[in-house]
Amino acid sequence: MSGELTKARQRLTSINSSLKQGKYMSAAQALNDAIVIMLSAPLMKSERDEFVNMLNDAVYSLTNSKELRKVFPLVLEYTPGEEKKLLEQLAEMRKVLQEDVNEGAQKDLAALEVNRQTELDRGQKHLEQQEFDQAKLVFDKLTSEYAGDAELKAEVAERYQKAGLNEEAVGYLSAAITESPDSLHLYNRIGIVLRKMRDFDSAENYYKKALEMTQADEYLFFNLGRLYYDWQRWDKTAEAAQRAVGLNPNFVEAKKLLAFAQKKMAGA
Repeated sequence: MSGELTKARQRLTSINSSLKQGKYMSAAQALNDAIVIMLSAPLMKSERDEFVNMLNDAVYSLTNSKELRKVFPLVLEYTPGEEKKLLEQLAEMRKVLQEDVNEGAQKDLAALEVNRQTELDRGQKHLEQQEFDQAKLVFDKLTSEYAGDAELKAEVAERYQKAGLNEEAVGYLSAAITESPDSLHLYNRIGIVLRKMRDFDSAENYYKKALEMTQADEYLFFNLGRLYYDWQRWDKTAEAAQRAVGLNPNFVEAKKLLAFAQKKMAGA
């Protein structure tokens, strides 16, 4: 139990440091933890007196923190022997502080999203004006700031693709796949871009990797069929289109692709 009391003392002595750093939730949680330990421990009179003094000091520090009072304006009250009442007050303080943390986090996320979209639009404007070097600088910087965001890289890739810059699109999609190797739609998208570049072998490899993850996506089979169509491999076109139709009998475009491939195979 002496170890627990030492922990309680450490929690109480950390409060002022947390307050100075603006870590108000940590300060409130430290006081809460110390009280819980104190209530669960058989204390000698000298130990109880010590903790009463430390609790008084901690309550004073929390109550007189001007920045904390802006978030939680109520005054904490502590009377020796009424530690449970203090816990109830701390529960309310922690609730308010958590709400403030959540609100702050939401504001931060909103700000990040605004910045993300602003930079995407700025890069897009450079693309539209055929200022490709400037666009690259914007997009490279943006994706570096949001490292690990595979969807952002995929969005940049789509913008490059629409601008006819397929090699740049493939580069971003490859990076996105590296970061998110289980995202099926990324394989589909890079396969489409590589097909348009007529890099059929690479496109096929990506589709094969995607098919290792699922055999139940009709659009995946349809896009594979489109690849074989451009490659003029009619038997494989028919096979892929047939798989797409098998998964979705109402897939009109896949039916047309299948019929065309069958005619080619029949020599029509």
